[in-house]
Amino acid sequence: MSTNQFLQQDMIETLYEEHHAWLKAWISKKLGCSSSGADLAHDTYVRVLQKDGVPQLQEPRAYLTKIAHDIMVNFLKRRDIERAYYDAIAMLDPQHSPSVEMQAILLETLYEIDTMLHGLSGNVRKAYLMLQLDGMNYAQIAAELKVSVRTVTTYIAKASLLCALSRQALNNQNLE
Repeated sequence: MSTNQFLQQDMIETLYEEHHAWLKAWISKKLGCSSSGADLAHDTYVRVLQKDGVPQLQEPRAYLTKIAHDIMVNFLKRRDIERAYYDAIAMLDPQHSPSVEMQAILLETLYEIDTMLHGLSGNVRKAYLMLQLDGMNYAQIAAELKVSVRTVTTYIAKASLLCALSRQALNNQNLE
């Protein structure tokens, strides 16, 4: 182990020893749940370990808070998607409900779609959702967004390209 690696490991150990309890309490208070706080504090340190290196920190709690905040936002978004999905499943006739395995696959797909959609700018996302979910045509979307039909065409092209790239990335990931 090189001197630099040893110093990095020592910095991470110190960061954990000195701030883990505080971070867990901070997250638990924000979420109102100690078990989720413990899980997300753990995930924060996993993210720190995955980084190429920990910078020399003047404000270690600010550093941890930023990482934990990003993890919490993702956690809350996923929880909202999960709740909406299970609410929709609960409305189905039990004989038409998907299997537990299919539910897990569908939920993962919803997470991926959400991530992809958040990669789009506001109007591009709105235009794409109006087309796909509301069944609006380009002229109706243009009127709603107060832009030209040509601009809507560009928006849909951008969204479609991102969808295709996301689909390709998922296919490549599944092949690995």
